[in-house]
Amino acid sequence: MNPLVSVVGRLALWVGSMLLVAGVAVIGPRRLYELWDGLVPRLWRIRYSLVALGIVLLASAVGRGSLQTVSELFGLQMTGFIYALEGNFVAWVQATFVVPELTIYFSWVYVYGYVFLLSFPFLAYLALPRTTMLNRLVIAYALNYAIGLVLYTVVFAHGPRNLMPDMVTSLLFTHNPDFMALTSEVNEAANVFPSLHTSLSVTVLTFAVLTRREYPLWTPIAAWLSTSVVVATMYLGIHWLTDVIGGIALALGSVALAYRIVDPDDDAESPETDREVAAAGSGGE
Repeated sequence: MNPLVSVVGRLALWVGSMLLVAGVAVIGPRRLYELWDGLVPRLWRIRYSLVALGIVLLASAVGRGSLQTVSELFGLQMTGFIYALEGNFVAWVQATFVVPELTIYFSWVYVYGYVFLLSFPFLAYLALPRTTMLNRLVIAYALNYAIGLVLYTVVFAHGPRNLMPDMVTSLLFTHNPDFMALTSEVNEAANVFPSLHTSLSVTVLTFAVLTRREYPLWTPIAAWLSTSVVVATMYLGIHWLTDVIGGIALALGSVALAYRIVDPDDDAESPETDREVAAAGSGGE
């Protein structure tokens, strides 16, 4: 079987199972049932944010290789600066803490846990009657990707596993070589500053804290998973500590901007409008 197909299949199985369990345990059957009836109107309310996110993701997918070339030719060459700033910190992390059990755990978290972490809040906030928080989440995701893409173009830097392969091992790929088929589709070798795994994970954690009253069980789960993902980026030799700090700053900035962009009053759709949109989505008159 093609390695990419195999990884994507396992990813779908893991994430689908986790979404099912978390949906029942965290969101609750009642909200999930109500979501079924109100799905189309709620998606319609955030249509502009979804389009914005789609455009950013498409631009990243199509232009990633070309922008990487631009970065290599004209970007700020920061690998040496980052290494001078923090030295062998990542090498020390691996030399001190690497054991087979942790490698298996952090590899799982970096791929499967990360996708679940980003997917579940969309479902959880979609289940809320008002779409303000979902709108903010989608905008924050779009900002993370858009600003990250700009920074990847401006800053050209290799990760620790590329700079010092004799001291830092690519543990993600040594544990499961098939993961390389997936990561090569979504990443470039010099896309390290900032760490988008960090920024998006911290974005989810920030929203989890802000919505702890609606979903109190989700906050500790998001804290555990997001912290694990952040640590995994360094444990696996993929990112520098500098990349992680940059990712945290990007996350907090994106959430703050999302709150400024999305006005809660924009969610004040009338019940009549909701019913019209729902009827249109179901083929009704």
